[in-house]
Amino acid sequence: MAGSTPASPTADAGPAGRRARARHVTPWTEAWRRFQRHRLAVASAAILLLMIGAVAFGPLLWRVQINEIDFAAQLQGPTWAHPLGTDDLGQDLLARMLYGGRISLSVGLAAMSVSVIVGTIVGSVAGVSRGSIDTALVWLTDLFLSLPQIPVLLLIIYLYRDSLKALVGPEVGMFILIVVGIGSFRWMIVARLVRAQFFALREKEFVEAARALGASTFRLVVRHVLPNALGPVIVAGTIDVAAAIIAESTLSFLGLGFPPDIPTWGRILYDAKDNLDVAPHWALFAGGAIFLAVLAINFIGDGLRDALDPRRIM
Repeated sequence: MAGSTPASPTADAGPAGRRARARHVTPWTEAWRRFQRHRLAVASAAILLLMIGAVAFGPLLWRVQINEIDFAAQLQGPTWAHPLGTDDLGQDLLARMLYGGRISLSVGLAAMSVSVIVGTIVGSVAGVSRGSIDTALVWLTDLFLSLPQIPVLLLIIYLYRDSLKALVGPEVGMFILIVVGIGSFRWMIVARLVRAQFFALREKEFVEAARALGASTFRLVVRHVLPNALGPVIVAGTIDVAAAIIAESTLSFLGLGFPPDIPTWGRILYDAKDNLDVAPHWALFAGGAIFLAVLAINFIGDGLRDALDPRRIM
């Protein structure tokens, strides 16, 4: 018809286009959008990434030996030569903090991996099993929950540290011992979460449909149930990182962590306790790093908890 205006492509797309775009929004995309709205979580993620980048690449830029002794610079405050000051032996605290951050954060991430893997396996087996297997795994979980973490960790380290040091060296041996020890006392919460999620999901329609089509138990778990139970596991994993960093710092503060010549944030804090009156900066930077890392990880966990809430992800 003469004089008619062509329809706008946007108008043609209209509701149909919006529905098409909505179909392409996956639950994980929506979860990411919800996480971005959590300002504290986003800021904490940025801070944690900066800390990881600093401890990963900082020693390449600040080429000062962690055990370089300078008695003329004992207990100095922050200066241009030593931006974070020095300790009682004149050792540069910035170099030791950067090196120690690698160990402290690595322990947290590695211990979290151990706890998530063990907890997911135990929770999955208990969630798909019935009768005696489920009862035995629940009993084992409750048994580990009843054990006091720090005293048992101290006992394990005292009994096995010498043999592991002789086998793989002091640093690697203590790293393995602390990671396995901490991870062994953090998997129970993950196991309970996974078991509860399996109980809620295994009677759902999509699982029943897959079972009716002949899917094996292994395929049901790996392909259908476990991916839908990962939300609480991811949240628990972030909390485990913070708990592992605190546990390692506690062990180092008690003098049963890494050797004195291997600085971690907890070990630096332990060494600073006798000089708080004359060199408060020594403890301030180590304690502040632990506090900031744990706080950032906890806020990230809060953001993930809200973003992965199944009641919000449609």
